[in-house]
Amino acid sequence: MPYHLSRRSAFAELVTFLWSNEQSVQNAALLLGGSQALWRIQRLLRDLASSPRLTRRLARELHVYHELLALRLVGDPDRLETVLCDELDPDDPIVEDLCLLADQVGDHLARAEAEADVFLVAA
Repeated sequence: MPYHLSRRSAFAELVTFLWSNEQSVQNAALLLGGSQALWRIQRLLRDLASSPRLTRRLARELHVYHELLALRLVGDPDRLETVLCDELDPDDPIVEDLCLLADQVGDHLARAEAEADVFLVAA
């Protein structure tokens, strides 16, 4: 991971967490949102690695990813997320991993936003 800060800010912790769990982060995006979501998270990871701070655009993209993980995009039968979620077996251990990842991303994002004073309301 190409990201270093002398002070461990909440943003640095968020970036470190995402890069430390890069495979899980990308696999979750693909599993829950298909190839478009995978492409989007890959771009976000690259952008996070080169940004010195949390910007509104990065926060917005992180919220989109968190909403995907938290299954907030599921429900509309015409959405790919709904179709992909329906294919998951609730008893599959991956579901617990996805829930844990959603909680961790949400916690890191909340701390980074509070520190940066970037408050975006998630839809």
